[in-house]
Amino acid sequence: MIYLDNAATTRPVPGAVEAMMPYLTDYYGNPSSIYSFSEKSRQVIQDTRDYIAQSLHAQSGEIYFTAGGSESDNWAIKAAAEAYAFKGKHIITSKIEHHAVLHTCQYLEKQGYEVTYVGVDENGVINMEELKAAVREDTILITVMAANNEIGTIQPIKEIGELAKAHGILFHTDAVQAYAQIPLDVEEMHIDMLSGSGHKFHGPKGIGFLYIRKGVKIRSFVHGGAQERARRAGTENVPGIAGMGAAAKYSFDILEEKMKKETQLRDYLIDRVLTEIPYVRLNGDRKKRLPGNANFSFRFVEGESMLIHLDQKGICASSGSACTSGSLDPSHVLLAIGLPHEIAHGSLRLTLSEETTREELDYVVDNLKEIVAYIRNMSPLYEDFVRAQGQKEAEHVQ
Repeated sequence: MIYLDNAATTRPVPGAVEAMMPYLTDYYGNPSSIYSFSEKSRQVIQDTRDYIAQSLHAQSGEIYFTAGGSESDNWAIKAAAEAYAFKGKHIITSKIEHHAVLHTCQYLEKQGYEVTYVGVDENGVINMEELKAAVREDTILITVMAANNEIGTIQPIKEIGELAKAHGILFHTDAVQAYAQIPLDVEEMHIDMLSGSGHKFHGPKGIGFLYIRKGVKIRSFVHGGAQERARRAGTENVPGIAGMGAAAKYSFDILEEKMKKETQLRDYLIDRVLTEIPYVRLNGDRKKRLPGNANFSFRFVEGESMLIHLDQKGICASSGSACTSGSLDPSHVLLAIGLPHEIAHGSLRLTLSEETTREELDYVVDNLKEIVAYIRNMSPLYEDFVRAQGQKEAEHVQ
C-alpha cells in the first residue's frame, strides 16, 4: 500500500503508541484523584501541556485539551461569540474554511450573529483588502485557517493577526493542518486562539487542543467538573494526551528536515503530473503551500472514479476533505478559487509524509497517467474536445 492521504490522518509513530500504553494498563488512575497512584497521569498531562505551549511560544496555562480539531473550532468560535456579544455580533471568516468553522458560523447566524465570508484569489489566498474592508465597529472575531486542508495554501496569518490586534478583534486560526507541519508562533502572529488535532501529526485520534491567550474571556464549552481549569469538563483522555505529546515531540524534532524532504518530493510530483498528463491544473499556490500537499484537477475525469482505480493499484488518495466524503457536491474550496463544477469534480489530493519515497511517487504517477487516459477514453465529451482541438491546430497550420 502507498499511503498519500496524510491530510486525512497520519500513521501513529511507534513512540506515540508506546507513550500511550502505560496509561491504558498500569497507570489507569483518574488524574483528578488526590492519591499518589494518579500522579503519573497528572504528570504526563502537564508535560504534554508544557511541550505544546513551548512549540507555539505560548504559556502552559494557555493550552486546553479537547477531543480534536472540530471541538476546538466549535469551542473557540461559539464561546467567543457568546462572551463578546456585548461588544457586537459580527464575525469574519473565509469562504474556504473547514466545515467545522463554516457550519459553526452558519449555526451562529441562526442565533442572530452576522458573518462575513471573505473571498480568496485563484490560488486560495485570502483577499486582504476585502478582509480589511469587512472590519466593522461591531466585529468581535476573525477566524481564518492557517493552511487549507484541501489545496494546502498557507494564509498570511501574521498580517491577519496584526489587522485583528489593531482593531481590538479576537483572532482564531484553525491550525489543524499546519501545526507540526510548519512553524507557528502565537506571539509573533498575534493569534488569540488556535486549534490543533493529534492525528494530523502522527498522534492518536480523538485528542486535540485549543490555545486560548491569557486574558481572552471565553466560557466553558463542556459543563460538569473542574477539569482543564474549569473550562472543559470531563475526565481527561490521558492515553491520548500522552500519545499526542510524544507525536508532537517526534514531529518537531524532525520539522526542518521533514519540511525540506516533503517540499522536494511534492515539487517532483507536481512537475511530473503537470508535464506528463495533459489538461490538468494545480490547485493552490505553487510556493505558499504546505510541504506535503499536491492538489490537481483533471478535465474530463470524475474524481471518485479516479480514486477507485488508484485504490485497485494499492494507492490511498482523496478528492478533497475526508470530512465531506460521500457528498455529491463539488468542493466548496475549489468553487471558491473559481473552478467550474465540472472541473472541480475531477480533483485529486495527494498528501505526503516524511515516510514517502520518490519511488512511490513514480509508481503513483505512472499509474495515474494510465488511469486518467482510461477514464477519458470512455468520455464522449473528451472525444469531442480532442476532435475540436485537432481542428483548431489544423486551421492554425493552414
